[in-house]
Amino acid sequence: MLLPNSPEFVILYFGIVKIGGIAVPLNIRYKIDELASLFNNSQPKVLVAESPSLELLVSALPRFHYIEQVIDLGDKTGQFIGYHQIMTTGSARRVEVEPEPEDIALIAYTSSPTVNSRGVVLTHHNLVTEATISAYGFQQTDRDITILFALPLHHMFGLVGILLTAIYKGSTVVIVPGLSIKGVMEIIERERGTIFMGVPYVYALVVNMAEKDGIRNDLSSLRLCGSAGAPLSPDIMKRFKKYFGLDIIDFWGLTEAVCHITCPPVDGTGKFGSVGKALPGWEIKIVDDNSRELPTNHLGEIIAKGPIMKGYYHNPQATAEVIKDGWLYTGDIGRMDEDGYLFILGRKKDIIIRKGQNIHPSDIEAVLITHPKVAEAAVVGIPDEMRGENVIACISLKTGEVATEEEIRYFCRKHMADYKLPKQIIFLDSLPKTATGKVRKGDLKYIA
Repeated sequence: MLLPNSPEFVILYFGIVKIGGIAVPLNIRYKIDELASLFNNSQPKVLVAESPSLELLVSALPRFHYIEQVIDLGDKTGQFIGYHQIMTTGSARRVEVEPEPEDIALIAYTSSPTVNSRGVVLTHHNLVTEATISAYGFQQTDRDITILFALPLHHMFGLVGILLTAIYKGSTVVIVPGLSIKGVMEIIERERGTIFMGVPYVYALVVNMAEKDGIRNDLSSLRLCGSAGAPLSPDIMKRFKKYFGLDIIDFWGLTEAVCHITCPPVDGTGKFGSVGKALPGWEIKIVDDNSRELPTNHLGEIIAKGPIMKGYYHNPQATAEVIKDGWLYTGDIGRMDEDGYLFILGRKKDIIIRKGQNIHPSDIEAVLITHPKVAEAAVVGIPDEMRGENVIACISLKTGEVATEEEIRYFCRKHMADYKLPKQIIFLDSLPKTATGKVRKGDLKYIA
């Protein structure tokens, strides 16, 4: 599924899983090299996409011999099966397949498509269970109206935390196209939205707009605002409360856990700076590097047990690295207090989080190193108040070569999704290394 948020996405997703198929929703911003890596890992039989995506892919399709059918959502190319043709001529007969709870329903790819594709395998049971847990955490009912804005349905926050949770409880979902903060505020007022979810970057934009233009819409219908995907700064939380009179609950989870594991009380009575307690159905522990559980308020890796993924698709080695004795090793560092409240304080794994998107530096480094003038490349994240982190690339050129920042950026733009593009490219004679030859990324952060 190579589709933006739309009613058609919802129809197609439920159609796929209802017939016992496996849905593989992908980011429409991926370039051909990124898509090729994910196609080769999942080997889909059917590709569903809008005409603009198909126009970019059409010349490469012969490379993917396993794709037996292509469905064009816009019916504009004339080369493929039209979605609207299927909908108007298809049979209404009952589906004969009844999927089992442990059958695979979805493969969700984490944000590292080219270096080491990690497709999170989720079952029907995983998804239904997590929607149930999520609804409990949000105290959601059939009277709620949830606003889906700037959270793509190929991401578990959008698909499970909003769509499946709402459908499980019979809530209304309002799909808001585009990225206009002013526009979404108008829609919340018009539709009387009760739940609004977003990544920290969206809330930063909201409070900045409130400070600059004032509050021009009636948002009194909102009862719950939630954030996930990246750490939410205390400053944004305080400013949001000042202007809108609402707390933002900051919850925590990851794709390998389907959606979220913790959730603070929705009435705002949780502990400031905490992502809440483990939701029913989840257990969390803090452990040291030898997997020994640590006492309260000690820093360590957060591990979780609950409706976790089956594993990474066709990647048993990567699966074994993160699932041990039924526990999911999240790679996040935190502490848990005496009341069971979890505080996230960093991460063990090398990931940059920008505008709520997980970016693996190795993914960008793999592209940079293919440039004919580049000898070495290393990518780091630098804190940014609005975006969370910015991507900084440090490179050294081959002997005798000369390149400009724009030349390298243009190369990146051709080979990776735009949200990964380095904000700054720093040229160095050589990259700083340890005695064993490993790049000292801490030094690069200081240089940047």
